[in-house]
Amino acid sequence: MHNESNMWALVLAAGEGTRLRRLTTASCGTAIPKQFWSFRDGPSLLRDALYRAHAVASARHICVVVAKQHWRWWEPELESLPVENVIVQPANRGTAIGILLPLLHIVQRDPGAQIVLLPSDHYVREEATLASALRRAGEQLQWRSEETVLLGLEPENPDPQLGYIVPGRSDGRGIREVLQFVEKPPMERARELIEHGGLWNAFIVAATAEALLALFQRRIPEILAEMRAAVHRDLSAHIGGLAVAGLYNHLPSIDFSRDILSGQEARLRVLRVAQCGWSDLGTPERVAAALRVAVHRESEPEIPASGYLNLAAQHERLSRLADVQ
Repeated sequence: MHNESNMWALVLAAGEGTRLRRLTTASCGTAIPKQFWSFRDGPSLLRDALYRAHAVASARHICVVVAKQHWRWWEPELESLPVENVIVQPANRGTAIGILLPLLHIVQRDPGAQIVLLPSDHYVREEATLASALRRAGEQLQWRSEETVLLGLEPENPDPQLGYIVPGRSDGRGIREVLQFVEKPPMERARELIEHGGLWNAFIVAATAEALLALFQRRIPEILAEMRAAVHRDLSAHIGGLAVAGLYNHLPSIDFSRDILSGQEARLRVLRVAQCGWSDLGTPERVAAALRVAVHRESEPEIPASGYLNLAAQHERLSRLADVQ
């Protein structure tokens, strides 16, 4: 089992969700990022991600990175978390920076941290299957202090709008090498990848803080040094994030998959995850597909639906409008 004393979960909840803007724009005209909607009636997608985080980390070791401009939606969702576990980005500078900022906050508190990265805008039909895989990924870190483990999901169909991981040799411990990333292949190529064992890249990652920082060091050493110094100044001087905010004014947008992981495959490993009804809900078509096969999860805690906007209802409303037009 993993060592719970330094196992952390980092929930990524700062995205804008621009690809789904039409579907996530409320009737009042306000665009609300999808992590703050419910899939059907019930908890938001962000709350679902927090449930997943509990599969690997204690409550005091669950952190969430959020966007400053989204405060009206995340503030009530995260009120039960310690205030220091909610890391607020002053602006969007891509997924790599969105990971690096909270990563450095965690390292300040626990230099030996083992961390699972969890996106907050996914839907999972069979949560128990994914939870089991998350625990297995965490356990792998006991002997993988310098490697990063990606969760590769067994595809349910060829989807040209998703990223794929091409796995290599097994190490005998349930993990395979990562040979290649293939981003949004044509349909025929997607079918070929699946036939040869290709896996969906769910952007769920398990690694020691040391291994994650090493990935950044090899790609953006200057930005890493600047960010580390800014976070240290803010936390040491209790100046409310002013140093980080100043640095964000000059940071470029950096993508974690494209700019950090790609090219470092030799240091990456992939854990195959059985089909679990996963979807990143990245397009209206994938939302519709997930809705068609969604089932009620009996084990899901009862949480009032009040206050959550409903993706299923929104999709139905827009479909009716399209039929009328």
